[in-house]
Amino acid sequence: MAAGVAGNMAVNGLRTWGRGDQPRTRDLLLTPANMRRIADELAKMRGAAMKLGQLMSMDTGDMLPPELADIFGRLRADADFMPPRQLREVLRSEWGQDWHRHFAQFDVRPIAAASIGQVHRARLKSGEVLAIKVQYPGIAQSIDSDVANLGRLIRLSGLLPKGFDIAPYLDEARAQLHEEADYAAEAGHLVRFRSLLEGEERFVIPEFYEPLSTSRILSMSYIKSAPIEDLTDAPQEDRDQVTSRLIALMLQELFTFGVMQTDPNFANYRYMAESKQIVLLDFGATRHLPPSLALQCRTLIKAGIAQDRDAVSRCLCEMDLVPASTAAHHRARIEDMVHMVFEGITNTDVVDLGRSDLSARLQKAGQALAEDGFVPEPMPLDLLYVQRKVAGIFLLAVRLRARLGIRGLLADHGIT
Repeated sequence: MAAGVAGNMAVNGLRTWGRGDQPRTRDLLLTPANMRRIADELAKMRGAAMKLGQLMSMDTGDMLPPELADIFGRLRADADFMPPRQLREVLRSEWGQDWHRHFAQFDVRPIAAASIGQVHRARLKSGEVLAIKVQYPGIAQSIDSDVANLGRLIRLSGLLPKGFDIAPYLDEARAQLHEEADYAAEAGHLVRFRSLLEGEERFVIPEFYEPLSTSRILSMSYIKSAPIEDLTDAPQEDRDQVTSRLIALMLQELFTFGVMQTDPNFANYRYMAESKQIVLLDFGATRHLPPSLALQCRTLIKAGIAQDRDAVSRCLCEMDLVPASTAAHHRARIEDMVHMVFEGITNTDVVDLGRSDLSARLQKAGQALAEDGFVPEPMPLDLLYVQRKVAGIFLLAVRLRARLGIRGLLADHGIT
């Protein structure tokens, strides 16, 4: 993959020089041909490789041209699935030679295929319909080498700021992927969230089916639903309601539960149009959060809403987001970006993300910061996961062009 992409970059670079222009590495890399090649290869590789592609498909959604974003969008729930023969080998290994005795019907073609495993619909002889997540063979064993190879590719890309230390993030990615590959642990998180949201009618979570679950197979009740992104053309009221509920849940996870599902991949949210309920899926990336982090976030948000620049500066330093060692001119730019976010909340009762240019302004400011030589320090990992969840939900809200009463949602947690 690297050789093919490098070859394309070389050819395009020569063409650019031939026209008398100076080629830029980013422009040579981010071409439709290269992005299609990378997306296709990551989908075949699955595991850590595809996980990186999923992150890129979300985090670059507002920065890449639409055709490139669409190419990477396929990675959110579209891996190359196992051939039936390989699937049967995995099922025999986990359930025994006569595994089919449990079922009246087992659909060999998966209804979803993602980075760690694929999901099949099956009907038990009792009539109950299950969604069965089957892990790709060898995925757990390949994580360490996959992450190491991806680290090399990222470094070779030349897109990282000079001096940026990616090692802590690769180490955490490795640990997180090993945890996500443990379906027994994910089952525990699934049961925990069902308990936390018991009686909550806005959300639906599948029920764990233990008799047919192992460390490599997770069986749960099947819930008929549609992708959350299908709401793009739904009435404004429905889009607003869904987004508000997801933000409310995220705030509950941070300020009330102390535990958060930190993977905001759009494929992890689905929608039941008749009941207007949101289906929550995939709890492999669940993380317990220290109470101190919730307190710090609460203090930062209050300071931001109050437009207290000194208090915001202190919070960013205490949270290690902007350490004391950060150059003063870089610190000022980062604080300006933080205040861009809070100004959008404090200046209006309803934030219209369909018309907001916040994402573009933040991108422009961040690019200027990088070009000025700013190299960020490694972010505290618990905060990194919370930030990722917030960013993912924000991107979904932008995708759905939602209008949100964010101050009201914060007030429900005593933040005014």
